Amino acid sequence: MSLQKTASKRFAPPATIPLVAVYLFYLNVVLRTLAEPGELGPWLPVYLGVECLFGVIFTLTLWHPIKRPAWQHVYFIFQSLLGIFLVILHPHLDFTNVLLVILSYQAALVFKGRALWIWVSVLLLLIILSLTITLGFYGLALSFLPATVTIVFPAYISITQEIKNGTQKRAALLVDLQHANEHLTAYAGQVEELSAIQERSRLARELHDSVSQTMFSISLHSQSARILLERDPEQLHSHLAQLQTLTQNALVEMRSLIADLRPLEGESAERPTS
Repeated sequence: MSLQKTASKRFAPPATIPLVAVYLFYLNVVLRTLAEPGELGPWLPVYLGVECLFGVIFTLTLWHPIKRPAWQHVYFIFQSLLGIFLVILHPHLDFTNVLLVILSYQAALVFKGRALWIWVSVLLLLIILSLTITLGFYGLALSFLPATVTIVFPAYISITQEIKNGTQKRAALLVDLQHANEHLTAYAGQVEELSAIQERSRLARELHDSVSQTMFSISLHSQSARILLERDPEQLHSHLAQLQTLTQNALVEMRSLIADLRPLEGESAERPTS
């Protein structure tokens, strides 16, 4: 279980919708290249070869991410150079800078925090400067749309990941709360059981302290009455009165203890009948 959890933390498959959008962008670059045979001429195989190389490396690193941070930066530098090479070679084919837009999506999957937005800034500068330097003000105008998408892609991925992380944290918190509730319920049952035991112990002590002593006094008065019956019957009446009083007191105490031991109405209703 721990190995599976570790693996899931290291690599999570990309979300379907943005991934489809990214490959549609890539497909658009390839189709636009095929649609410009007159403009490219002998450079057409070079463009297609570079674009295929970019797509293959992109796909491989997308599904088998590079683990070492240094090699991650090397990968993005190499892919950026491929995109810039195509832009500078034929600036009028400005659609090739979409490859740099695709890199911004992958950067959001690889990097976090400051490193992510540094790479997004680098890709933005590459898109804007490459077209502005080669085409002037017209190139600057052309660069705004891909530059905007370069920001939108990582922002969307970052927000989606934050929402997902928040959902996972809330689910984990809910599980913790459920476990805590179970522990509290069990603890409450133990406290209730302990209270019942303490109450029974108190009643047992009272039974021993009060009723037992009363019964002992009744036994002594009974023996005294038997002796007086034989020796001094005139004093028997007072002893019998005291014996009756002790008996009544014992009866009252017994009834009180039995009432304390009797369960409440709700309690008795919950207990199963035998």
